[in-house]
Amino acid sequence: MHIGLVGGIGPAATDYYYRSLIGIAAKRPFGLDLTIVHADTPTLLKNLTNDDRAAQVAIFTRLSQRLKAAGARQVAVTSIAGHFCIDEFKAVSPLPVIDMIGAVDATIQEFGLRRVGILGTRTVMETRFYGGVGSAEIIPPSGAGLDEVHQAYVEMASAGAVTEAQRAVFLSASRAILAESGAEAIMLGGTDLVLAFDGRDVGFPVIDCAKVHIDVIADLAAQ
Repeated sequence: MHIGLVGGIGPAATDYYYRSLIGIAAKRPFGLDLTIVHADTPTLLKNLTNDDRAAQVAIFTRLSQRLKAAGARQVAVTSIAGHFCIDEFKAVSPLPVIDMIGAVDATIQEFGLRRVGILGTRTVMETRFYGGVGSAEIIPPSGAGLDEVHQAYVEMASAGAVTEAQRAVFLSASRAILAESGAEAIMLGGTDLVLAFDGRDVGFPVIDCAKVHIDVIADLAAQ
């Protein structure tokens, strides 16, 4: 199936989706039919901060119309922050939307987890992944940790690269959540967090929401 990706939010996440789908297609194998359009990270973050769902949905709709014209049959937004308006987008999208949130909830339920920490933007953390996980309690960083994670994440996503100082913020916040709340794992609630965590043994279980989304997209692409 021809899949359309809304990319660019941020660039590192788009690269992660693209490379992962290529790798999965090569191993299974199947012919990957894929088109990517580019959204803008600063615009998304502004709309997220202002909770301007209508503005972001208009952007996603316009880009999805281009994907449909290119032959795509389904569309995925390669950004967890971009899912802040996903229900509104699904209601008007010219293509069926491959939603990440339900897939992540199913994964947490499959693992039998009851308490899960979360990292990401302020909105993602404060809303506990947009309230989309019903199978476990979602626990954000406490106190100043929430602001520190948000700032480090926004800077990393905008740059498309992680610094050691930013990585230290994410790891410190994760360990604090685990120690203070009894969480059983940490959810990477931002697609760009792959920059800080991928390929590293951090000493605690991690749920990569982007990877969960990618696996669902790959299953559809193989059809």
